Amino acid sequence: MTRQPVFRFAPSPNGLLHLGHALSALINFHAAKLLGGRFLLRIEDIDVTRSRPEFEEAIYEDLHWLGLDWETPVRRQSEHRTTYAAALETLKQTVRLYPAFLSRKEIRAAIEGQNTEQPWPNDPDGAPHYPPMDRLRSQDDIKTRLSAGEAFALRLDMQAALASCPSSLNWRELSDTGQEQFITASPADWGDVLLARKDFPASYHLSVVVDDAEQGVTHVVRGHDLYHATSVHRLLQTVLGYEPPVYHHHRLVLDGDGRKLSKSLASTSLDSLRRDGKTPDDIRKMVGFSEPDLRAFQQY
Repeated sequence: MTRQPVFRFAPSPNGLLHLGHALSALINFHAAKLLGGRFLLRIEDIDVTRSRPEFEEAIYEDLHWLGLDWETPVRRQSEHRTTYAAALETLKQTVRLYPAFLSRKEIRAAIEGQNTEQPWPNDPDGAPHYPPMDRLRSQDDIKTRLSAGEAFALRLDMQAALASCPSSLNWRELSDTGQEQFITASPADWGDVLLARKDFPASYHLSVVVDDAEQGVTHVVRGHDLYHATSVHRLLQTVLGYEPPVYHHHRLVLDGDGRKLSKSLASTSLDSLRRDGKTPDDIRKMVGFSEPDLRAFQQY
């Protein structure tokens, strides 16, 4: 890669950072230093109902305490609504998006009322695919609902999008040993994904793709829980004409029951651990951060 490497850590200010966030931030920061690259911090605050200024301030405090620094100004997603709206317009001209009117209750009813012996498909996160009713609505019906002021989100017609893309989508994944692999993307596993929320002109999938492209991110390093979401991101990057980054999905920090850490577990928050007298070195030991975590980048 001829460009200067650019890494990013992109937390959401809807709770306190925990040990899992610490591992991801440490890997990104030290991988950037290893490769002579840049390290960016991005605040992903598209969830307007849960994002809080105090949580954003806590992010800065926790990362500084860990010994990390980053370029300024920090990109905040809430300040880039027009950028996401422009990307949506590009998608509308290239592939089919449609307004999704169904409530959660209506979605459940559609799934429960299916007349087939086949199980309803779920996405890789376990959520059911969005029912097809809105995708199949007539233009007249859509216009009537929009004129009546019905709330809606925007979803991607997945089959139409796939038809406009190369037959084979993949991404470059750096393994834990530094070996580069090409992973076949399977965006259809997600069904008609949400691209714009009712209260914000972008979903996670769209905003993260646009942000990474605009910030020139070359290496997306994040937890393995987002591995399958990369299929959707590669599809959107292709349709929008973005150059894809290289990916590395690192191990997760799990709780005592083997589950992914959650912001609801206050005992694992960096703020709580710091107040209990833990040091940044203690945190590194607790998450097991060491030289092997950077092996993916040492030969790159």
